[in-house]
Amino acid sequence: MPRPIEGSFQPYTSVYISKVKEDNVADAFKNQHQLITDFFENIPESKATYAYAPGKWTLKELLQHMIDSERIFAYRAVCIARKETQNLPGFDENEYVQNSHANTRNWKSLLEELKLVRQTTEILFSSFSEETLQQTGIANNNSIALNTIGFIAVGHIYHHVEIIKERYLLEGNNS
Repeated sequence: MPRPIEGSFQPYTSVYISKVKEDNVADAFKNQHQLITDFFENIPESKATYAYAPGKWTLKELLQHMIDSERIFAYRAVCIARKETQNLPGFDENEYVQNSHANTRNWKSLLEELKLVRQTTEILFSSFSEETLQQTGIANNNSIALNTIGFIAVGHIYHHVEIIKERYLLEGNNS
């Protein structure tokens, strides 16, 4: 199924969708494998509790946020695929991070969890027919197509990789 068309999704999600270059969600998932493995594995444990400013998330918290968001995207996808008619709830990412206890975890275990969660998301999306990918549902009080959720999931990772490169992995960061 082709990429979502501008105007068919909420404007706030365009920041994620615009980062995905592929025109097919299956290709987008596949092409992100190496990034997830290589990029995050090259971040040392010694930097994992670094936050670029007071009150900002640490790298561990950011990785946990990506894991939690991926699970929520997958939950929304399966609900829409199964023709759920209820509004799927939104979530407060700051509240989730605050209650995640991510900083007590090992960086490698968080990375392994991200890879496994992504693998299950990719398998889930590969199980959907073209017809199913066109289905829409309501999440956080907004109509959304199932296919769009896949693009958001991929773009969400790209978005946070950019933030990590720009704000966390600066030269001279001795954390």
